[in-house]
Amino acid sequence: MLNHMLLFLVVLVSVEHAAFAAAALEIVNEELTHIEATGDVETPQNLTRTNFIHLERLSNRSRYVARSCKEIRDRYNEHEDGLYYLTTANGMVYQTFCDMTTAGGGWTLVASVHENSIYGRCTVGDRWSSQQGNNANLPDGDGNWSNRNTFGTAEGATSDDFKNPGYYDIVGEDMSVWHVPNNFPLDHWNLAAILRYHTNNRFLRLYGGNLFQLFKQYPVRYNIGSCSNRGPAVPIVYDHGDRESTRMLYGPNPRREFEPGFITFRAINNERAAMAICSGVKPITGCNTEHYCIGGGGYFYPDQCGDFPSFHYDRMGRGQGWSASKEITESAVLLFYC
Repeated sequence: MLNHMLLFLVVLVSVEHAAFAAAALEIVNEELTHIEATGDVETPQNLTRTNFIHLERLSNRSRYVARSCKEIRDRYNEHEDGLYYLTTANGMVYQTFCDMTTAGGGWTLVASVHENSIYGRCTVGDRWSSQQGNNANLPDGDGNWSNRNTFGTAEGATSDDFKNPGYYDIVGEDMSVWHVPNNFPLDHWNLAAILRYHTNNRFLRLYGGNLFQLFKQYPVRYNIGSCSNRGPAVPIVYDHGDRESTRMLYGPNPRREFEPGFITFRAINNERAAMAICSGVKPITGCNTEHYCIGGGGYFYPDQCGDFPSFHYDRMGRGQGWSASKEITESAVLLFYC
């Protein structure tokens, strides 16, 4: 009798244990299913695991045939920011970044101006002015504002100068500019930008559809005219930032000379050197544009030559209140067409 009772208890415990184990297993399976569905838990294995579905979707973008991000948006209904492949009119394929969200999307990154050394004076890396020194015999410098030379990569556009074939191949209507801190990864450009703005009056149609054609009409070089003989000033719409935040990125002296809320082209300074772009501002009084405009030719006053000509002027001890802020000096200027 005792043996029968013991056997009954063993069976009962086994059944209860099995039921408990089954219930526990069911809970674990539910948790695993939730983790797989939501990705709530990040483990070293998950962080290094290749997402082949995502990679395949990105790889499929190479099949698109379009000359601009706007065409990709319209032809393929793409609305995600990121890297895409474009094809020029003569069949050259290249990769660049598309902003598919700002003002309806379709903005193609065509160039970036990155100051690799604020202390250099038209030295190596100053591709948007001159890498050949301050030379009166080379008034155009490297000439990259109005030639078909290309350099850099889209993904590295905040770490070095960048220019792709879209700069001269795309026929656009408007322009967008992002000021993104140096070395920020592409996935965070939008959120990291200290300023983002665009034009909306289709001004590029008046100048051949791109900056390549615009600067053919307004050469960036040593100028024999007065500093009032500048190129067009185009009003902008702010996507991040505003007029006051733009103003405060520059020194107290330049603030008295410009009006924020514009993009100005081929602005000439007192020394008759032409800057390429005053991005975010329009000169109104005075001619000290080297303190708040970027790029240019290859012949400046010696203390001004470079992609960001005199953004750090105060350190020379010749005057105070002219230097731009650390934020704007250490940010790449990204240029888009749409």
